[in-house]
Amino acid sequence: MTSLTQRSSGLVQRRTEASRNAVAGDKEKVDGEDEYESRRGEEEDDDKGDSKETRLTLMEEVLLLGLKDREGYTSFWNDCISSGLRGCMLIELALRGRLQLEASGMRRKSLLSRKVLCKSDAPTGDMLLDEALKHIKETQPPETVQSWIELLSGETWNPLKLHYQLRNVRERLAKNLVEKGVLTTEKQNFLLFDMTTHPLTNNTIKQRLVRKVQESVLEKWVNEPQRMDKRLLALLFLAHSSDVLENAFAPLLDDQYDLAMKRVRTLLDLEPEGEAAKSGANELLWAVVAAFTK
Repeated sequence: MTSLTQRSSGLVQRRTEASRNAVAGDKEKVDGEDEYESRRGEEEDDDKGDSKETRLTLMEEVLLLGLKDREGYTSFWNDCISSGLRGCMLIELALRGRLQLEASGMRRKSLLSRKVLCKSDAPTGDMLLDEALKHIKETQPPETVQSWIELLSGETWNPLKLHYQLRNVRERLAKNLVEKGVLTTEKQNFLLFDMTTHPLTNNTIKQRLVRKVQESVLEKWVNEPQRMDKRLLALLFLAHSSDVLENAFAPLLDDQYDLAMKRVRTLLDLEPEGEAAKSGANELLWAVVAAFTK
């Protein structure tokens, strides 16, 4: 009769084999997705115990930084956030392994002259991201990062390309945040018209986001962009490009504020071409940075 030890050994072997098969199957998933999830896991060590619904995309984080907590809308004078949110979408898709830049080639084409290519059309689960991905996949010949930011935001003079515009982006992102329990929905009367607003209801998530941004340039500053979490690095650049970064720095003391802004300026003074050429860099991320800082 087979001993208990032998049966247990066989069971372990079968479980091990099943695990190997599962791992092999996982490797067939979208390239970059595992790396994306691991980065999210590292970034969200503070969020253990929170549900997945409270994890925010880059677009949602930038919008949340720009929203007035009580009023529930972004500044009427902010004309940068629209294009900034489109930049967020391109980087989010790149970090999830859906987009990449074409090869630089023998002539070493610049980041802004290289086309955006669809690496995978697997759904992301986010309607805005999937809509942008569909446009990019179906467009031939491919467009550059700068062109896609303009096309997705509707800033094009070509009437044949107006269909690329993603409409009501801020409202759709705000509704996502309502579903995640971060915002609520109200109606406010502005003399001649009523406007839907989305005041903050979960201050904990907003404060966690603000603290993360502050710490990235204060206590947790590493002074080497290639060592920074790519999502956090992108958030700093895009929050600045969307003119909402100072909202996160407003609560700081004067000396902290000055130090934070000095370090942000250090990032803004980086040369995207050189940073993109470094090991482990995400080229599309730096192409978006180049589009906003050129």
